[in-house]
Amino acid sequence: MAECKKSVLILCGGGPAPGINSVISTVAKVFLKDGYGVIGIHEGFKGLFSEEPELKEFDFFHADRIFSRGGSILIMSRFKPSNETLNKSIFIENNVKLLVTIGGDDTASTANRITEYLKNENIFISNIHVPKTIDNDLPLPDRNPTFGFHSAKDEGVKIGNTVYEDARTSQNWFVMSAMGRSAGHLAFGIATSCHFPMMVIPEMFNETEITLDKVVRLIISSIIKRKLENINYGVAMVSEGVFHNLSKSEVDKIGINFTYDSHGHPELGNVSKSHILNVLVQNKMKEIGLDVKTRPIELGYELRCCRPIGFDLTLCTLLGIGVKKLFDEGKSGCLVSANSRGEILPLYLTDLEDKDGKIKPRLVDINSEFTHLCFQNLHYISEIDYDSAKRYVPNPSEYDFKKNINRKIKWHNLQE
Repeated sequence: MAECKKSVLILCGGGPAPGINSVISTVAKVFLKDGYGVIGIHEGFKGLFSEEPELKEFDFFHADRIFSRGGSILIMSRFKPSNETLNKSIFIENNVKLLVTIGGDDTASTANRITEYLKNENIFISNIHVPKTIDNDLPLPDRNPTFGFHSAKDEGVKIGNTVYEDARTSQNWFVMSAMGRSAGHLAFGIATSCHFPMMVIPEMFNETEITLDKVVRLIISSIIKRKLENINYGVAMVSEGVFHNLSKSEVDKIGINFTYDSHGHPELGNVSKSHILNVLVQNKMKEIGLDVKTRPIELGYELRCCRPIGFDLTLCTLLGIGVKKLFDEGKSGCLVSANSRGEILPLYLTDLEDKDGKIKPRLVDINSEFTHLCFQNLHYISEIDYDSAKRYVPNPSEYDFKKNINRKIKWHNLQE
């Protein structure tokens, strides 16, 4: 690449999500068309702080080939710089005019700091961020989804439907877990789309503390309710976020010596949440004398690198073109976003931060009519089942759905 040729540098931070290659491909194509060089850097920010970074130059044919592929053609990294030295030569020797980052809000804020540092070194570049998370928990305008969420959900639904078919065929139960550190969007979407009889997401407990015992009772509540209706199979979906919202004393009850990340969160990716819950459910059923076969299913990493579906291919194309639009308008230090009309808008971290400078995750709206109606479609014990449920448990009220989540208001005549 000629030194005088202006170029764009692309990097990816965090974990994979369907559509990353679609964004890279689109950004590469629109800038190549305008005469820019397009290079990618492997290992995210770790590459920028390496003395021997691995760079990848894109031409049209390579960009075109990766458009609909899952995963990321650029190796990703969760590296977050602290006292390392930035390799400024990457920007100087390649005449970089724009840094395009793909990742979460941490990736965006790090890109802002790097751009500011370079400015103080008399190296002037713009930076535009493309927000990415399959958790769908970034508070974008109009509650628009983050790219990758719908593709991950679609893949989860395919697996969920197959598992539910197994439950019907084998006449048994499965305890399933899906990703989502803070919010239950993925678990909610999969469970609703597959007509699972029970789902447990952290947002349900907005009026009470989450405990393992409550989660177990909710699953058993569904098992008993279905037995009362002569349905001897089912799938219970539990969001990973339930575990992330447990108190330390509750985590300690699991009996596993977790490793913890830099933010103090137990590294739940190292263990199967569904296995833990399945064992707890089996122990409780043995205690109350309920003979039901259950098996664990973990929906985890297999969702992150699937091929993007049409929705995300369209969204990622729009966002990639949007990067060029904002750059041409002189925007920098912003996220590219699209509203419900498909209009590209710059979004700044300050637009998303609360008064304390933190970005609160977008949660499932537990009080929306849509959510109420989906919960109404679940199977669980309520007051009308108490007498008949005594065949299985002496105290059915302990397995009452609304009592376990301490709901004090009606949810659109929920099962009443």
